[in-house]
Amino acid sequence: MSHVKVNNFKACCDQFERAAEKLGLEKNLATSLMMPDRELAVEVPLNRDDGSLAVFKGYRIQHNNARGPFKGGIRYHQEVDLDEVRALAALMTYKTAVVDIPYGGGKGGITVDPRELSERELEQLSRRFFRRISPIIGVNKDIPAPDVNTNAQIMAWFMDEYSQNQGYSPGIVTGKPIDLGGSLGREAATGRGVFLTIREAASEFDVDLSKATAVIQGFGNVGSFAALFLQELGCKVVAVSDVTGGLHDPSGLDIPALIDHVREHRVIEGCGQGKNVSNEELLTLECDFMVPAALGGVIHKMNADSLNCRFVIEAANGPTTPPGDEILFDKSIPVIPDILTNAGGVTVSYFEWVQNLQQFRWEEEEVNTKLEAKMVKAYSEVSALRREKKVSFRTAAFMVAIDRVARSVELRGF
Repeated sequence: MSHVKVNNFKACCDQFERAAEKLGLEKNLATSLMMPDRELAVEVPLNRDDGSLAVFKGYRIQHNNARGPFKGGIRYHQEVDLDEVRALAALMTYKTAVVDIPYGGGKGGITVDPRELSERELEQLSRRFFRRISPIIGVNKDIPAPDVNTNAQIMAWFMDEYSQNQGYSPGIVTGKPIDLGGSLGREAATGRGVFLTIREAASEFDVDLSKATAVIQGFGNVGSFAALFLQELGCKVVAVSDVTGGLHDPSGLDIPALIDHVREHRVIEGCGQGKNVSNEELLTLECDFMVPAALGGVIHKMNADSLNCRFVIEAANGPTTPPGDEILFDKSIPVIPDILTNAGGVTVSYFEWVQNLQQFRWEEEEVNTKLEAKMVKAYSEVSALRREKKVSFRTAAFMVAIDRVARSVELRGF
């Protein structure tokens, strides 16, 4: 899956500056809001199964906590670096503000390919990393969550590590197993948020979802749930892809069967549906909704002009580079940005944290109803500002978010 490695934090700052200028934000305040509050880099030693010692680089960036505790995922990936984590921490500040939940932005990661670790090594690395960052983590300070290549089990290890010293503390992380205080509805939350965003866009732009088509690049947790919910409303998902390549069927793929196949084989390859296409070809297919739900930087200046869709729905973090964004704007293809589209995950993470603090579990229907209310309201506010100021969805989303963060900072007297 080809993607362009961009300077993530610079791209984030460019988007921020464009929105801050439209808001007329005072320059010193804007500069202060752009930079992270704290950056922690740690060395994480690991005794490998073969007896050797390996040392990995880890990070936790805390961007801004004016509106609430820092919140954000921890990713394990060989390309994790300070620039990427810094940018994602900033985006979390704005993402939580767009959906108006009382969090600030944080992000963490380890530069490691987890596929090269045994289960024992993965657990030891996770526990040691959490000990290294524990001085700045707390139930009301900074609440990590799963991200790329991390999951409920890793969150369980984090929670156990913290609880050894603090007593039983389920609220220290979100995205935990249900048995340890995780929330019902959390697994599907990001994909459900993507689906709700598409539904609201279809309603606003008079697109009949029962006759619409969608292409989804990336068939992991987010892409598969988004596809399932879309198909339930009659939208034809005509193509999907993962690391093994893509599948295309103009008459629509059988998503439940595809999900069953992936559950068993971990990849879409060999499922017997559609004809094979590359991830690059997939982006050029004709459709109503193009949903990049995998890597960042997949839509860029070299391919944005070849997109043949009515909307781009950013389910991944940063799938569109700034030059790609400009090309799509010139082509009048609305791009619903990641800080709105994929905010369903952090919204239900917030619900999970609230349930942990209350020591009371909500039913799944209540979680989904509350998520829908948050996503619909956020979409409505962003789109209303977009129309009023005649700006892109992305700039409008940043304007809504920055305005909320700036007001909190000023009220607190920073």
